[in-house]
Amino acid sequence: MKILLRKVLIADEHSPFNGLVKDILVTDNTIVAIEDSISEKADHIIDEKDLIVSIGWTDIFSHFCDPGCEYRETLISGANAAASGGFTKVFVLPNTNPVVHGKAQVEYITQKSTSLPVSILPLGAVTKNIEGKDLAEMYDMRSSGAVAFCDGTEPVQTPGLFLKALQYVKAFDGTIIQMPIDNSIAKHGLINEGIVSTRLGLPGIPSVAEEIFIKRDIDLLRYTNSKLHITGITTANSVVLIADAKKEGLQITCSVTPYHLFFCDEDLQSYDTNLKVYTPLRTREDMMALRNAVVNGTIDCIASHHIPQNWDSKTCEFEYAKPGMTGLETSFAVVNTILPELSIERCVQLFTSNANKIFKLSSSTIDKGAQAELTLFTRVGSTILTKENTKSKSINSPFLNTTLNGKVIGIINKGNLYLN
Repeated sequence: MKILLRKVLIADEHSPFNGLVKDILVTDNTIVAIEDSISEKADHIIDEKDLIVSIGWTDIFSHFCDPGCEYRETLISGANAAASGGFTKVFVLPNTNPVVHGKAQVEYITQKSTSLPVSILPLGAVTKNIEGKDLAEMYDMRSSGAVAFCDGTEPVQTPGLFLKALQYVKAFDGTIIQMPIDNSIAKHGLINEGIVSTRLGLPGIPSVAEEIFIKRDIDLLRYTNSKLHITGITTANSVVLIADAKKEGLQITCSVTPYHLFFCDEDLQSYDTNLKVYTPLRTREDMMALRNAVVNGTIDCIASHHIPQNWDSKTCEFEYAKPGMTGLETSFAVVNTILPELSIERCVQLFTSNANKIFKLSSSTIDKGAQAELTLFTRVGSTILTKENTKSKSINSPFLNTTLNGKVIGIINKGNLYLN
């Protein structure tokens, strides 16, 4: 199959064509020509105004709920949602049934996803059954295709066990992903502890539940000299802690969700259960600090934290609603809407190149003869997610029927074209 992209802006810092507007011809899985103008006939011609092309995007924290909770999401529906959002690679959480804590579960995901539009990369559990008691067989999982290790939405609480995990992964230069929340402090909280939680009469989760956790993990990282990625940071002080650790030379990186950049706890006045998320939405000051950290480069990646929930889990009292929102299909448009000042180069770093570097993923460049794994997007179009056009099986998104700036046109991956 031949695909011709007309007059596209190439956004790839490693490409000799970076920053240039060119025609690109893709045949099957390979970029065969990049010229000022290509007249060759093609099966598909993409000719969109202000179209930008980058290497395929990578999301590092999504829940596809398969196996065990396929009524919320499956590998198929999750892959389709990811493709719609411009992603060609997705890290999926191990919080399934059974838990992804051995090579058999890793191989189930890798084998089942070979024919899907995106590459689904399993995160292996750090502890058996994600119980936080005994280490899982991370070496075996790594050999079978686990890209990194994480207990997902149940981060490792015991310092001694987490220290052993950091030491364990050093044997194969692995990375652990941790969501920063101390359950001994945050166990009964529903939203950020502050003026809004008091006004709404809801138990709060104080910022210290996150910050003390990050301080602990940084101390353990310093002791082990291992590799750690903290995802879903929410407070201004968390940004400072991680920035200082980076200056110290520790191998630490971090990511933020699009919704922590878009919303703050003031948006919870209507008790919208789609805004019940862990880690929680914080204050407006925290939200602005996160935005600044995205712009200045302290935050390395955007992570969707795509957590599908079925209708019953969200259409209930706030206290009983399960946390999480879908996010793959709106990640780019949300970030582009609130941070229009982001350069295209910085945008591509946040959505793909930094993640590829951190987790040592193979990635081609946009050049003649290179593999075609591409994301096509525009910053001037618009995105409107609806119940009818969503590819996810779940609709727990506060962005439904909201006009967002920017649009993903589609992806080219595995020799195929997927258009929105």
